[in-house]
Amino acid sequence: MPVEIKDMTFDKVAIGPVPVRVYQGADYAKGAPVLLYFHGGSFTQTGLVHCPLAACIASTGAIVAVPDYNAIGGGVFPKPLEVGFSIFSYLAKKRAGLGDRKSPLLIGGEEAGGNIAAGVALKARDHFADELDGQVLLSPLLDPFMASSSFRKADTIGMRQRWTDGWSHYLSGGVCHPYAAPCLCSRIAGLAPALVFSAADDPLLDETLGYADRLQEAGVTVQQHVLPAGTGWPMIYSGTSDETGPWADSLAQAFSGFVQNISIH
Repeated sequence: MPVEIKDMTFDKVAIGPVPVRVYQGADYAKGAPVLLYFHGGSFTQTGLVHCPLAACIASTGAIVAVPDYNAIGGGVFPKPLEVGFSIFSYLAKKRAGLGDRKSPLLIGGEEAGGNIAAGVALKARDHFADELDGQVLLSPLLDPFMASSSFRKADTIGMRQRWTDGWSHYLSGGVCHPYAAPCLCSRIAGLAPALVFSAADDPLLDETLGYADRLQEAGVTVQQHVLPAGTGWPMIYSGTSDETGPWADSLAQAFSGFVQNISIH
């Protein structure tokens, strides 16, 4: 499905106006899912830049809003989380002209954005449990210790130093709250259903699957997908991902199946 892209501002968000890029399928239907999506960028990226994963998800008929969540507060915890939760709360109440009352509301993100999405899901559980229908975690960056076996592959794609610097920046406020590092959170029951997506050659595979396992053990519904090696999935971190790469169809199918499943339940 062709995807339309437009830039706008959510000017009635409690934390202040936030620039947003919206991707939507040209032929989206009534009740189309609305996904608040947090881009990657190792906690430091700002501005409205193209997001291939958001475009891929929008091609399924979804409406995907990608905010410049680091613009307010410089990307240091807790500001990005506060911005994300503020936008989520706004969409939960008003929808900002996106979708309609039958539209399921989801949050999601890739890499550092997956961390923000997981943190917002935790806070939503504590404040708006009935408003969040699902979370989409695409290789979320969750472990500030960066100690997993798969993380050794970070050197091969040139991301170890960038992620090290990103974590140092994000946690430079001196606080490592469970919302900042969801993998360290001891209370994860009652969270919204999760779609968890990674690849066999992904440096973030172990922390992604480890979090998925903990969610399942806590009774959270999880749909888990791991692409085989060689699909180009790790290239999403460098910003050179091919939007029509082998991973695109798999992600689109996984998202569509996830939305259908949560809609049934």
